[in-house]
Amino acid sequence: MIPEGNCIYAQSGGPTSVINASAAGVIKTARNSGAIPKIYAAAYGVKGLLNHTIYDISEEDPKEIDLLITTPGSIFGTSRYKLKTFEEDESDYKKILDIFKKLNIRFFFFNGGNDSMDTCNKINSYLKNSGYDCNVIGIPKTVDNDLQETDHCPGFGSAAKFISTTITEMRLDADSYDSGLVIIAEIMGRNAGWLTAASALALNEELGPDLVYLPEKTFSIEKFIDDARAVLAKKKNLIIAVSEGIRDDKGQYITDVAGNNKVVDSFGHKQLGGAATILGEILKEKISTRIRTMDIILSQRCAAHWASKTDIEESFMAGKCAVEYALEGKSGYMIGFERANSNPYNCIVKLIDVAHTANREKTVPLDWLTSEGNGVTKPFFDYALPLIQGEPVMPMEKGLPRFARLSKQKVLS
Repeated sequence: MIPEGNCIYAQSGGPTSVINASAAGVIKTARNSGAIPKIYAAAYGVKGLLNHTIYDISEEDPKEIDLLITTPGSIFGTSRYKLKTFEEDESDYKKILDIFKKLNIRFFFFNGGNDSMDTCNKINSYLKNSGYDCNVIGIPKTVDNDLQETDHCPGFGSAAKFISTTITEMRLDADSYDSGLVIIAEIMGRNAGWLTAASALALNEELGPDLVYLPEKTFSIEKFIDDARAVLAKKKNLIIAVSEGIRDDKGQYITDVAGNNKVVDSFGHKQLGGAATILGEILKEKISTRIRTMDIILSQRCAAHWASKTDIEESFMAGKCAVEYALEGKSGYMIGFERANSNPYNCIVKLIDVAHTANREKTVPLDWLTSEGNGVTKPFFDYALPLIQGEPVMPMEKGLPRFARLSKQKVLS
């Protein structure tokens, strides 16, 4: 039996250029269903549920909801709040259940990545254990592309497109001068190097990076120096793309080796960053060429001006299908994608047990990396290129992108 009542939507984890397209998919589908009277959104993810900060988005201007499709960032706010299991501490769950009862929430849509799916799974389990009838569906989102059991994740294609374009532009900038230059670009990727691999997607391989280092392969500083020297023996400029999470043969992050990486987030993950700077300092002692380091870890997340149309459409579809499946009585699942065909590209939606993807990471297959561990091979190109296709029509106002402006009427605060 399908419960009758309202829905609530929340965003979690890092923002992307397309997560709000999923929000639009949820809102528009819920509105058109005729089965969900009220549509709510929690401010700053789970924190909004715990702090009783809830928006009524049922009556938002339809034109502004349409603009969500090309609006980057997390429009309702996000957080990285870790729930303990309800066996350990039930207090947070009681607060969430209280909100659900107060607003007659019977459908919960949680939009995020690995840790978010863990939260989604915990809430679904608690509601079932409490006998409260509510259908819970996870909506995937992560530029890291590391969720298990789905071909890819909304957010990755757009970030990959931005990174590959940015690296190409770095190359063209460097090649404008007759003096030699080494550029080390640090790219997001703790344990999975999908985004760093995307740096190689230049249409002309001469415009891509010369060396690419992913966390899937053990990183050797000595080999890194040898690789750099080998490239500079053949050409004046060297472009290097490196994942923030590269580790040595002892499993230590390069930033750990330097002794400057002690901060962790609420999920116990180390706050990474600084690998490019460390490697730049090491190279300065070994080569005479000018060296510049760049951190493009944050800039790729919300670069809507380089979004992939394919990514936007699939992100919207994920939100739309989440509502449709919930209205069919499904609960405890995450929306996933299955590649039905690669040429021409076609993907279909599937349901994944959220317990099977929570806190599990999908890494780049080792046979998609070169034997030297400093580049990627054709299978990665075949996989990633379809995901960066298409350019959205970006609404403009006075020469600048026109992003959504929601009224966000609070019903609880």
